[in-house]
Amino acid sequence: MADIALAGQVIASHYAQPLLRSLAANADLMDRPSADGEIVGRLTAGDGFDMLDNTLGWAWGYAGPERRVGYIRADALAG
Repeated sequence: MADIALAGQVIASHYAQPLLRSLAANADLMDRPSADGEIVGRLTAGDGFDMLDNTLGWAWGYAGPERRVGYIRADALAG
């Protein structure tokens, strides 16, 4: 899966329009959907998160000006 903005630039099985969400709580950005994963970034409450998928309690997407990709616990998202 890839962001629809990358269609024509990368090959993916399908593309998704990201949903902008904000964080209700601080969250670690993980390399995989597991608390045992490697932390690849830290997000703070109020930060934006462009969500591409939300499955089994983990949201996958990207955040920040560098668009760092990873997973966060879905319960850290507002609304």
